[in-house]
Formats: sequence, structure tokens, C-alpha cells
Amino acid sequence: MSNLDRQAELSVCGGRGFVVAEPVRELLSPRHVRLGESTEVRRLLPNLGRRMVGAWAFVDHYGPDDIADEPGMQVPPHPHMGLQTVSWLHEGEVLHRDSTGGLQTIRPRELGLMTSGRAISHSEESPRPHARLLHGAQLWVALPDAHRHVEPHFQHHADLPRVTAPGLTATVILGSLDGAVSPGTAYTPITGADLALTAGTETALPLDPDFEYAVLAMSGEAHVDGVPVLPGSMLYLGCGRTSLPLRAASDAGLMLLGGEPFEEEIVMWWNFIGRTGDEIARARDDWEKGARFGEVHGYAGSRLSAPDLPAAPLKPRGRVR
Repeated sequence: MSNLDRQAELSVCGGRGFVVAEPVRELLSPRHVRLGESTEVRRLLPNLGRRMVGAWAFVDHYGPDDIADEPGMQVPPHPHMGLQTVSWLHEGEVLHRDSTGGLQTIRPRELGLMTSGRAISHSEESPRPHARLLHGAQLWVALPDAHRHVEPHFQHHADLPRVTAPGLTATVILGSLDGAVSPGTAYTPITGADLALTAGTETALPLDPDFEYAVLAMSGEAHVDGVPVLPGSMLYLGCGRTSLPLRAASDAGLMLLGGEPFEEEIVMWWNFIGRTGDEIARARDDWEKGARFGEVHGYAGSRLSAPDLPAAPLKPRGRVR
């Protein structure tokens, strides 16, 4: 999915200087961003308070939206570099096309994982016909330097491992959780899991104390380590935890995101992740010239143009603003 913000800012993320080494409860509020003609998303990362959680560098939550009489998601072809996109749905479908020839309809609780590597382009749209409701999350994972130039590829996994406890089903989207390992290719130690809680559940989820974590609230009423987390918000939890207390006042859906703190500093702008501002500028120029990122076939519409680069020079700011 694209970052459609026409005022996209250059920012430096990553590095261990601002990682919170102990457990915390830092509630992050979203920024509301228009995505195409009919979809509004709640952007949790990058955030005014925090830019990354492990290798997770971008988190959008959208819906549930009634799109019965609307076109739904319509994101024209756009480029990516240096990252993986993770598409995750609770309701609806998204049709993915990319410049490697990938064509896949992604349905609820199926993993759509696109590794951009050195360069890829793709589009996303609600198929015709489509379900009444659209609800999901779109996330990016930063690729480490050793793997950021890999060949672009797309993976789809409909059957994912689960961790269960009374009142809890945790679907492992990416990486590992409590011994269960996702079939999706991960390039850093990472955790991404969908948590479904039934009303009245009180339980604890085992965690890796070396990872930093956050929880995105998708639906329902839940308390995470005693903190009420409303849908569309995210609770940053820091490191040093061996378990996470969860309580559901109603049926609730959460996403657990975590991983080893990302050691490298990265430059993120628009839909690119690189290491320098010059690298980002070259990527933008290549996209505008129609070079390097390939072509998406089958989308009924024009591709996106890149916004202008900001005039201000790049200044490192670490993991938090």
C-alpha cells in the first residue's frame, strides 16, 4: 500500500539510541490520512512519539468501512524499495497486482507479503464485486542492509500457525510467537500476530524479553497490561517483558507487533526506505523516469506520481521525534 501523503517528510529511523529497555505503557494516537478516493486510514507509525517497533516501520489501520456502494480501496501503481509490505484483513478482500507479475486476491486472515528488495511496484484495489465491509491493517517491515537489494517477490499464505489458550487465538502472521513460526519470509528477528479474544477473557501471552513490542487495537474493548486500548490506537510496550497480560471486556481483535530493536538507521520517505537522502532522491527520479521499478499490468488507471522532495536537508532524529 502506498503512502499517499503529498507532503511526505524525510526522516531517519532506527538505531538503538532511543529503544526503551524496560517495560513501558506508551499510548500512541493515530493521524488520519486519506488513501485514494474513498478510504481513510489511521496512521500509527511513523508517529509523533515513535517511529519504529523492531523492524516495523509503518502501520496503517483502516475500517471497518461500509463500501457496498463505493469503489472501496483504489490504490494505483506505485513503487517500493528497501522494505516488505504486510497486508492483513479482518473483513473484505484486496486484489494485489505487482511488477513481478504477481496477481492475488487477499482475504481475511490470509498473509499477503511483498518483499520489494531493490525495487518493485504494485497496486491494490477492492475487487468487483466486493464484500460490504473493508477492515484491515497495512504494515511495512524495514529490510536490513544485508537483504535490502534482494530480488523482489510476493508471497501469499492462507494457512498460518496458531497459538491458543482459553479465550485466545493468536495467528502468527510473520516471524515467531511461543514456538509457532510463520511461513512468511522474515529477514530480521520479528513477531507479528493477530490476537482474537472472546469477551471476559483474562490471559497472558508469552513474550521475548529481548524484543520491543506494541499492540494495535483493531476492534472491541480490551485492556493490555491494564491499559484500555481503543480501536485505531496503539500501545508501545518497550522491552524486557516475558509475558503480556490481556483482558477483554468484549470480543476484541488486536495485533501484536515486535522484534529485536532495529540497529541500522534508515531514511524513510514516501514509499522508499534507504540509507541516505541521495539514495531516496535517486529512487524518486527513477520512478518518475519509468526506470527500475517495472510495470504493473491490468490496473485500470494511471500510476501515481511521486511528491516533491522537501527542500530542507536531512537531519538524523533517531527513533523518536
